Amino acid sequence: MKVAILTMFNGLSKTYSLVSVVEEHLHMMLEAGYHIKLLVSQDCSDSERQGIYLDERIEWVRITNRLRGEQIHWRDYSQSFGRVHETFFDETSVIADSMEEALRDVEVCMMHDILYQGWHLVHNIAIRQVQERLPHLRFLAMTHSLPAVRPFRANWPLSARFQAMPNTEYIYPTASGLPALARQYGIDPARCHVISNSWNPYAESSEALRQLGSRVDLMTPDILAIYPGRLTPGKQFDKAAALVGAMTVETGLDAKIVFCDFPSMDISSEAYKQQIRQAGERFGLEGKGVVFTSDEGWPDGLPHQAVMELFGLSNLFICSSYSESFGLIVLEAASRGNFIVLNEAVPALEELGRQMNAYFMRWNARNFGYETKEQYNPSEEAYIREHAAAIAKRMEGETMLRAKTIARQQYNPKRIWEKQLKPLLEGINRNE
Repeated sequence: MKVAILTMFNGLSKTYSLVSVVEEHLHMMLEAGYHIKLLVSQDCSDSERQGIYLDERIEWVRITNRLRGEQIHWRDYSQSFGRVHETFFDETSVIADSMEEALRDVEVCMMHDILYQGWHLVHNIAIRQVQERLPHLRFLAMTHSLPAVRPFRANWPLSARFQAMPNTEYIYPTASGLPALARQYGIDPARCHVISNSWNPYAESSEALRQLGSRVDLMTPDILAIYPGRLTPGKQFDKAAALVGAMTVETGLDAKIVFCDFPSMDISSEAYKQQIRQAGERFGLEGKGVVFTSDEGWPDGLPHQAVMELFGLSNLFICSSYSESFGLIVLEAASRGNFIVLNEAVPALEELGRQMNAYFMRWNARNFGYETKEQYNPSEEAYIREHAAAIAKRMEGETMLRAKTIARQQYNPKRIWEKQLKPLLEGINRNE
């Protein structure tokens, strides 16, 4: 599919937030295999290109910004009534010719603030001329600011900012703005749709996290637990897997636990991984619910920076370890806003947990000079399932955790693409 993105950027500095929004759309479309034309001002400098804007798959098209050899200076026509400058329609004519040449071979043109901003009035009028010449072309007009109040009186061409354009769907970042958007253009609300701004946690992350995210779904789980550590029975990873499995059964939520593991001399890595998987499966965690980073390309351990970035995505940290002298990993998980579950029978974890108001469970442990072995009544399974339900309930009541999870699940680029942007590009009307 061939799509044009009409921005009329004069530069690509990220201090202009629209540059970041378009950046995410470019990622989505290119990943889907779309052929992209990016329409910018003739005066947009190549020197500011960075990130996805350097991708060779993007076809850059410079829309003219000259009239009879003189630079066109955009003027802000935010008012609804009055006159335009003397050369306005001559400027729209040459710009329209340039746009038409660029848009002849595309199926959809997505415009960003072109119909909204007063300083884009010259481009607003130009693209309307193109629409008349290319009636087959579909348009998506996205507004990124508060919709303007429809005036009681307006004259052409200033009225174009409040006039619907044929074969065009209108877009706003939030559902709350759709009624105001429909009123601005005097259109049926059914022509107004949501494409939310996305949050891409991989945009400025380490390469290790980007690679892991391409192999493992880290965005959609309701419960995402991270447990870094040496792959030894002393960490009691199997207990953590069992607890996460029980949470899926007790709540119906989708859960995943990622072990950022590295080998030990205590046991065969593959043998212990199998025990951990079986523990998870026994309590309801199947298939891709248990992940070992050693299986995903990091046999000697995921880089620490990526582990910290994972804690920024996760919402649950379980330390079921048999023994700890301090538990630095607990502080690291807490610093990234995770719900903390600790083995109360380990003195160091109990000490840290009391300060943090952590959730405690009891597993076998080593204390100072002796070891403890837990006895569960009526059974360990009943104990785990009871606490799984209680942890899920506590997590549901934590507003910070809820906000963190919503940002990851509902505003990640893949979801925005599948649920909002892709259907509109492909002509499927869908109000979110």
